[in-house]
This record gives sequence, C-alpha cells and structure tokens, in this order.
Amino acid sequence: MREMAAILFRQRAVLFGVFAVVFAAAVLYALFGAKYEAHMQVLVRRGRVDPPMNAQVNAPLEYTRWEVTEEELNSEVELLRDDEVLRRVAEACDLTAHDRLWWLHAGDGKAARIERAARRLGKQLKVDPVKKTNLIAISYGGSDPRLAAAVLRALAKAYLEKHVEVHRPGGEAGFFEQQAGESRRQLEEAQRKLLEFTGSHGVVAAGQERDLILRRVTEVDASYQQTQVDLEQTQRRVLELKAQLAKLPERTTTQIRAADNPELMRALKASLLDLELKRTQLLTKFEPSHRLVQEVDQQIALAKAAIANEEMNPLRDETTEKDANHEWAKGELQKAQVDLKGLEAKAETTGAQLAAYRTLARRYGEDAIAQDDLVNREKAAEESYLLYVKKREEARVGDALDERGIVNVAIAEQPAVPALPVWPAWLVVVTGVVAGGVSGAGTALARDRTDPALRTPDEALECLDLPVLASLPERVRHRLAA
Repeated sequence: MREMAAILFRQRAVLFGVFAVVFAAAVLYALFGAKYEAHMQVLVRRGRVDPPMNAQVNAPLEYTRWEVTEEELNSEVELLRDDEVLRRVAEACDLTAHDRLWWLHAGDGKAARIERAARRLGKQLKVDPVKKTNLIAISYGGSDPRLAAAVLRALAKAYLEKHVEVHRPGGEAGFFEQQAGESRRQLEEAQRKLLEFTGSHGVVAAGQERDLILRRVTEVDASYQQTQVDLEQTQRRVLELKAQLAKLPERTTTQIRAADNPELMRALKASLLDLELKRTQLLTKFEPSHRLVQEVDQQIALAKAAIANEEMNPLRDETTEKDANHEWAKGELQKAQVDLKGLEAKAETTGAQLAAYRTLARRYGEDAIAQDDLVNREKAAEESYLLYVKKREEARVGDALDERGIVNVAIAEQPAVPALPVWPAWLVVVTGVVAGGVSGAGTALARDRTDPALRTPDEALECLDLPVLASLPERVRHRLAA
C-alpha cells in the first residue's frame, strides 16, 4: 500500500487530471444528457381462434392447446422489429427531424431519411419476451420523454395493423362470396342434369333397381342351375329305367303243379293187366316161344314203357302274372319321361328369364353408373357451395372482429410519458466520482509503469549494481538536516 501511495503521489498530476475530466463529463451528462425511457408491454393470448383455411365445411378448431409457444412469442417479437413497422413509426413520429447528423445527409430524399430513421429506431428499440410469461417488454429511450411515449404509441398502432395483415390477409370475404355464387350455379346445373337423366331413362334409383335385379338374377340363376342338375339326373334315370325294362320279363310264373294223368294211367294199367292175363292164358296153350305169346310179350313191354314214360313225364300246370318290378320300372319310366319334358320346358323358360334379367341388370348397371356420377357431382357441388357459404360467414365474422380490434394480442401496459430520467443526477455524479477515481488511478499506474527514470535508491541499486550513498528529493522546499 505504501508503494501504491508513493506511485499515486508521484503521478498525482495525471491522477487529478483524468479524475477531473471524467467527473466533468459525468456532471455535464447529469445536467444536459438525461435520458428518458418509455415502456410498453404486449400480451400474447389465445382469446380468439381463427378457423383454418381447409376444404372442410366444419374445420376442427384447436381447443386442446391454449398456451402460447415460444415460437409464437418470437414471431410477435420479430413483427415488432419488422422494417415496415419501424418505417411507419418513423414516418408517423417524424423521427427524421431528430437526426443530429442531418447536415451530413442533406441531399438524401424522403425515403432515404425515413429508412435511416427506422434503422436508428431499430437500434434504440428494446424488444424482449419476459421469461415464463406471455408478455413482451418494449422500451424506447430518448432525451424527450414525450417523444419516447409517442414512439411507443405509434409502434403499438403499427404493430396491431401488421398483426392483422399477417394473420388474416384481406379479401377473403369477397373471394368466398364469388366462389359461393359459382358453386351455386354448378349445383343448379348438376341438379338439372340429374332430373333430365331420371326422366329420359325412366329410373328413380338405378342403383337400388340394379341391386334388386341382381338379386333376382342370383335367384333365377340358382334355379336354372338346379333345373339343369335335375334335368341331367332325370335323363340318367330314364336311361337306367330303359335298361332295367330290357332286362326284366313282362310276366312271372307264380305257381307250378306236376301230376300224373289218372285216366291214361288207369287205361294203361288195365290194358297191361289184360295183356298179362292174356299171356297167362296163352301159356296154358302155347310155348313161350310161340308167336302169339311173343306178340303179347311185346305188347306188355310197350304198355310198361308207356306207363314208365308217363311216370317220368307227369302233367305240368303253370300259373303266370305280370312282373311287379317290370310294372314299377315301366311306371317310373313313364313318370321320369313326363318329368323330363317338364324340366326341359322349365330350363328353357328359366334360361330365357335369366338372359332377360341379365340384360336388364346390365342396362340398370350402366344407368346406375351414370346416375351415381351425376349424384356425386350434385353432392360435390352442394358440399362446395356449403363450404364456401360457411367460409364466407367465417371471413365476415373475422373481418368484423378485426374492425373492432379483437385479436390475439393486446397492449397490457400502455406507454406513458416518463417523469424521471433513467439515471438520477446524484447517481450519475457518484458514478462519475467512482469512475474518475478508478480511471485516474489506472492512468497514473500505467504512466508510472512506462516511465524509464530511476525514482528510488532500490531501483538504482538494482539497475546499476552500485551502492547509493545519498538521495536528494527533486524539489526541496525546506532545508534538509545534516
């Protein structure tokens, strides 16, 4: 501290000179350079939700998110710093008249002066979002407090106008009015074409009639396929029955009786008995080899052979009736042939009906396609008309809200004329004293550091490496003691 005091004492002229200059500057600033700063705050809110511009009649509104994002705050900050907004403020407040260096740009035009004033305003204007809030703080300082407040009021007006221009471009109501009229004309044209088609083709709902015919086609086709199956089965049945009839007999023996002929056997046995009696009589008279006896023997043998033959071949009595299988097959064949004729007629009728239904379904299908196209055009025209009517009303309501200043930003703090400067005079003087002392001390230390002279015996001993026998002050006001 002693060395520091010695240095400041040696450089006291520099110290007091710098202190005097800084203190004088502070006093002059306190007297003539006071700065007044006006403040304003803008609140960004979601008090109004504009419907999005899309192709839906009832566009979904975003009700789930009411907080303001950082991007939205930054967007509003950039709007406040917009060049066009600043030019409007500079022109409204005539900031070109407050240019202290106007004489350097005396030959510039009005546009150049306004642009220069807007740039100067942009440098002096402070626009910062307040942390953890939806507020934007704006401040502007100048030597004239009324001008500072007027600049912020002009900025608020220009900013609100720019906000409306950016978020809701003009001309929407007129555009939607024109589009609604055009959509109305297209809707009437689509309705007229649909009525003409319905009258010329004699259909009311071709799609429904086509569906009914297709159901009938399905039913008739199923019946036709079943008839074909039945027809094929009946044809096979007729062939099988004919084959069975060829194999089955028409009549069947029901009773067979075998019996001898009693009268013939009686006559033969009586004749045999007579011949045996006759042989016996002849043997009484003749020898067995006699001709008469041999003739009788031959007759006896013939009689025995006739009896034996008659016993071997008795009489047959057969009883026959019509065969039941043959009669059943014959009856079934006749029935199958009748059914076959009926199925052939049914197949022919069903095939013709199926062809007619298919032709009718094809025609109704073509009519349904054309009618559906016309109906779709009518619906599209109607939806377009309703859309433009809805959007026209939304645009009209939005324009009405814009005219009354109902937007999503509001001036939370109106600018007022500041009554006190930013820095009070006593604070400026105290700051000048502190700054003058620090600046003077620093300058004195720097000056002493850069001075090459030897100022103390220690410096002489250190630099010359010679002992110092005596040291005299530079200026002696009083006599020194020996």
